[in-house]
Amino acid sequence: MDILHRIGIKASPEKVHQALATRQGLAGWWTRDTEGDGSRVGSALKFRFHNPAGDEIGGFDMNVVELTPARIVWSVIGGPAEWIGTKISWNLKQEDDYVIVLFRHEGWKEAAEFMHHCSTKWALFLMSLKSLAETGKGAPSPHDIKIDNWN
Repeated sequence: MDILHRIGIKASPEKVHQALATRQGLAGWWTRDTEGDGSRVGSALKFRFHNPAGDEIGGFDMNVVELTPARIVWSVIGGPAEWIGTKISWNLKQEDDYVIVLFRHEGWKEAAEFMHHCSTKWALFLMSLKSLAETGKGAPSPHDIKIDNWN
């Protein structure tokens, strides 16, 4: 089972890549609490999420397993059991004035309710990525849209 999304971002490929492969970029659209270095293969990233009151509500640990100007791949090594062993990838390609991002979170064991939740949250965070690259302002956690009691 895989989560798949496609989004067009009206920005340079370099700007989109920087938002996906640097700590500062990732903190600008996914979660402010980002640690590590995503700019080289073999590096580790840690992401923690908080509610608006500042309480930690979860997190993920990743290893960067592939990194080119057109493709970024992470392996999930820490977080909820459903995420462990999955891979997250972004394929980037230029189409006219847009960078097309083909997002994939692959390797889910089953399409459980948590996967549905994560698919919706990924879509919202990809819109945050689009906003960051196009306007300079994303909506990373804890400023993201809350969709349910899981956040």
